[in-house]
Amino acid sequence: MDLTLIVLKTQDVHGLAEFYSSLGLSFEKHKHGNGPTHYTVEIGRIVFEIYPLPDKALKADDTTRLGFKVENLNERVQILENKGIEIVSKPKMKEWGYTAVVKDFDGRRIELTEIEK
Repeated sequence: MDLTLIVLKTQDVHGLAEFYSSLGLSFEKHKHGNGPTHYTVEIGRIVFEIYPLPDKALKADDTTRLGFKVENLNERVQILENKGIEIVSKPKMKEWGYTAVVKDFDGRRIELTEIEK
């Protein structure tokens, strides 16, 4: 089995796409038929998409936790901090690598681990 799709839904599609772009992702705008405009990027074999919340939804899910491997973790965290992003846990060595935790605009915790060179 392979994971092939992750979809996050939010009230601020553009803002959330900008947040994840700050992690190094390059999104494209998409629209399928009568569906809403959304952002999409392929990460390896996974399609990662950001869609607007359905009209009846009051709040985006803030319990989903995602993890990304990134280059230059200290620099990436500094960029996020300069943009006013909440840094939950500053970079530190953990058993799985040099890691920091930040929050996206909807309150999801995003774990960033530096790519080992």
